[in-house]
Amino acid sequence: MRADTGAAGAYFRSMRAALKGLRVYLADDNSPLYAHGLVGQVIIPYVDRLEATFSAWENRVGFLERFRISQADSGFPAFQHVLTLENDRATARERLAAIPGVDTLKAEMADFILRHKEFPTALQERIAERLYLEDIGKDAVFAPFILPETIRVSVNPKNGRPYYVVHWGVFDGSQTLPMVYMATIEDSSESIAKMLVTKDGKLNPDVEIPLPVGGLLNPEFARAFDASAEKNGAYSLSPVTIAQNLDADFQHLHPKQLRRFVLGPFYSAGVTENSDRISAILSRVRKDENAWLLTWTMQEVFSKAERPAKRGLWSSEPARDEYHIDTDDLEATRQGVSAYQKHALVPHEAYQALYASGEAESIFSGFTVHVISGNQVISEV
Repeated sequence: MRADTGAAGAYFRSMRAALKGLRVYLADDNSPLYAHGLVGQVIIPYVDRLEATFSAWENRVGFLERFRISQADSGFPAFQHVLTLENDRATARERLAAIPGVDTLKAEMADFILRHKEFPTALQERIAERLYLEDIGKDAVFAPFILPETIRVSVNPKNGRPYYVVHWGVFDGSQTLPMVYMATIEDSSESIAKMLVTKDGKLNPDVEIPLPVGGLLNPEFARAFDASAEKNGAYSLSPVTIAQNLDADFQHLHPKQLRRFVLGPFYSAGVTENSDRISAILSRVRKDENAWLLTWTMQEVFSKAERPAKRGLWSSEPARDEYHIDTDDLEATRQGVSAYQKHALVPHEAYQALYASGEAESIFSGFTVHVISGNQVISEV
């Protein structure tokens, strides 16, 4: 997608509107996500990161010729752009030092126009590059892997173990999809139990825990947990496989619940090709900021039982969790989950076009549909 064709501008306007709409949906107290406790609260900062990332990419288009979209798959930018952005972050400070400030460059542009009676394209590109480097230098973009963070600590009253609610992010390279993981993990290590749990099985009020905490709360396992989460972050791995792998990697960490929020595919008129039928209908919508459709999937797997540890004279086995898969649901079985939800967010004008086409029922089959108009969302249309 070339920057000078106008397709880039249309794409970024559509994506900007979609992420703004997603934020409106997540901030709504009536959002179904609030039935899942912390899910909405967890996802919003990742939407912040996506907005910052797309702002940076939009500026990058201003000084580079090409920007590739995964048109036939996710509708998100090609993964190479995620990697390039990550690499550019390492040199952003040095490059910024070599570029004059935006106000200086704008003054030079005005002077150039007055003297040469033509537009200073090179100076405009320098401004775009500076804005791009400023964006990525804020350390708030959606990286290939976003380190885990602990946001809640409590105690399981049944077994006296402390447990953590942890989340982390992954931008999958093969499917070019941003994902958010969220896990509830019990910790059976003796040292942490002595520190965090009182004799009556409550969280020790004398231990100050300044949440959120970067990484897993237990420092003994924090670095290894980061590595395990990154190793097991691919979209190609089912949630049950990821939970089992995390469980297998740690003798004293027990994942009791794992959720995965997969954002996408994204459909944009005139840009994405992941559905000719949807694209053709969206192309009838007048404004780019209303000509899009954003989908996401919420997957969940939870432990149905814990197989007790075995300690023998010659060998021993740590405790292991057994995860529930809804085998009565073929799609849940295929995804490797206990449960899942599929959602679609669409502007009112685009929904009207889809409905008028007679295709809405088939396009949205299996999805919970959320129609956004201004700052209001109507769900389950």
